[in-house]
Amino acid sequence: MPELFSWEFATDPYPAYAWLREHAPVRWTRLPSGVEAWLVTRYADAREALADQRLSKNPVHHAGEPGARGRTGIPGERGADLMTHLLNIDPPDHTRLRRLVSKAFTPRTVARFEPRVRELTDRFVDGFAAEGRADLIHDIAFPLPIHAICDLLGVPAEDQDDFRDWAGMMIRHQGGPRGGVARAVKRIRAYLVELIHRKRGDLGDDLISALIRASDHGEHLTENEAAAMAFILLFAGFETTVNLIGNGMHTLLRHPAERARLQESLARGETALLETGVEELLRYDGPVELATWRYATRALTLGGQPVAAGDPVLVVLAAADRDPARFAAPDTLDLSRADNPHLGYGHGIHYCLGAPLARLEARTAIAALLTRLPDLRPAVEPAELRWRGGLIMRGLRSLPVEFTPVPGKGR
Repeated sequence: MPELFSWEFATDPYPAYAWLREHAPVRWTRLPSGVEAWLVTRYADAREALADQRLSKNPVHHAGEPGARGRTGIPGERGADLMTHLLNIDPPDHTRLRRLVSKAFTPRTVARFEPRVRELTDRFVDGFAAEGRADLIHDIAFPLPIHAICDLLGVPAEDQDDFRDWAGMMIRHQGGPRGGVARAVKRIRAYLVELIHRKRGDLGDDLISALIRASDHGEHLTENEAAAMAFILLFAGFETTVNLIGNGMHTLLRHPAERARLQESLARGETALLETGVEELLRYDGPVELATWRYATRALTLGGQPVAAGDPVLVVLAAADRDPARFAAPDTLDLSRADNPHLGYGHGIHYCLGAPLARLEARTAIAALLTRLPDLRPAVEPAELRWRGGLIMRGLRSLPVEFTPVPGKGR
């Protein structure tokens, strides 16, 4: 069996996942944290597990000792009392809370947000276009979604730089100071509670105001639930998009023929290849490597393996989306792939609520970069790139690039 979760593995986990799919598609594995869990790697098993209501999202069902339970979930959320969010609860509470925010993420609602996403994208590209070099993670993949989700939540412009700093600490994982993630999460929660109190006296046309209105009209949203809901929308609404834009551009830079196809399509004013291309980038090297934690509420069988009540289960989306039993030539990038029911944003009742917004941001950023900076190229060798630590997400720490400077605005 190949070694899992090493730095070498993080650079290219797909050969190891191919081995698991063939030899041990549902395997009991010790994770770097010391917690043990089932890893599910085949597409059919993954899709079944994601929709199986016997697999709960609530950590209370974890049969491990308290110390092990504390090492699951989103880093820092327990200490900040932010556990009651959509990724940690089951119906009927999940149904009630998801209904409160689902209208903010419909394709029609997100489409109205498109001009703001374009404005932000152009501002960030303007900031480095004249320099002939940039770090695509730091200069656009990170700031675009954090500012977009802050706008959607209703975070005032004067507070968004603080949010950017806290969010940056959250996604550094092993790259930041010890305890930095927990401190950042606590600061975010304290700020969100304060913002909820402020907005009660001055409701606006934003998502936090909508949560307050829903609570005031009998939905019984507690303060903890409101803060946890805003937190998970922030966390899930920006880190996945950072990785989608970063991983997507990294993939396109490594596949010049497919990139050229996309650039030619964009030059003709077409959008079809961009739309299917983003779906292929989600499948090929998506932003979420493993789906968030699930726990068996009773004994069951998954992929032929007996899973005991209380066992943690982790669905490996990155492995399932390269399964040759479901995808033709799965290790080949094909931006026009038509048959592409990937699991990049999950499946079932926990399908990613913010997927329409993430897709809009990714399409806008990728199109802007490829059209405005047509000779974009890597500034470092592939071996010099580093992937961020962490179990669930897959994303680069930086992506330095070079290009012909475009005269105009600077930073």
